[in-house]
Amino acid sequence: MSARAAFLFACAGMALAPSASAQAGLPEGPPVSTFLSACEGKDGWEDPSPPVRIFGNVYHVGTCGITVLLVASDEGHVLLDTGTAGAAPLVAANIEALGLKLSDVEWIVTSHEHHDHVGGVAELKRRTGAQIASSPLAQRPLETGEPDWRDPQAGSITPFEGAPVERVMRNGEHLVLGSIDLTIHTTPGHAPGATTWSWRSCEGETCRKMVYADSVSAVSADDYRFSQQPTYVDAFARSLGKIAALPCEILITPHPAASALHERLAGTRPMADPQACYDYAVQAQSALEARLAQESPRR
Repeated sequence: MSARAAFLFACAGMALAPSASAQAGLPEGPPVSTFLSACEGKDGWEDPSPPVRIFGNVYHVGTCGITVLLVASDEGHVLLDTGTAGAAPLVAANIEALGLKLSDVEWIVTSHEHHDHVGGVAELKRRTGAQIASSPLAQRPLETGEPDWRDPQAGSITPFEGAPVERVMRNGEHLVLGSIDLTIHTTPGHAPGATTWSWRSCEGETCRKMVYADSVSAVSADDYRFSQQPTYVDAFARSLGKIAALPCEILITPHPAASALHERLAGTRPMADPQACYDYAVQAQSALEARLAQESPRR
């Protein structure tokens, strides 16, 4: 099956409802203007930023250039990604700056198993005492700190300190913590263990379908050829179809720029967009097809 056919098949087959999470009596956090000022002209992985509330019980506690999300509740919190090892103290400080306790972080979940997004997993596990949940293919890289041999970037990315994974989750399973209910969607492509999460958050009577969609760029080590890995490309395209078909109003991505998070926080683009996941996936599918065409030029 071609990459385009696999993508369209997955789009047609996905109709999963997002999980639910209600807002509790949680902190407002610093003004958005403080975050935007700190990150103006910056997108480095370890460029420090203050925390900022995105919507309802969802906070960005990462850096200017790497998203780390905290989904909070009165019963405990879930951390989505950790950033680099060097950013771990910044993430911990941002959680505490919100007036929340590190010990109330009960779970750490991840997007994909690269050091820019999970390099701080061991340190934040130590600081919070949280358990880690992952997709099956992310488990070993998270525990060893080494990329999967099938990873397109294997051999070209930095290893990190691994940490034990307490729960391995299959596609469609729920991680429930009090009012927080996250659904896992396995979306291999950018990395074998790539994972997307969906849930529902509310501000007052307004509720939104939230999606933390994993990175979807077809990047690789210099000697890797997607065109020589048809099974992997098929899985990649199906993953994009899954993301495209998700009920999705507020899209957040591991690299803030990939979903224009700063612009949406600034109000120059709408925060909620029911087409966001579809557009994100379609652009990635076009880029994947362009990569395949580049590797196999017509004669």
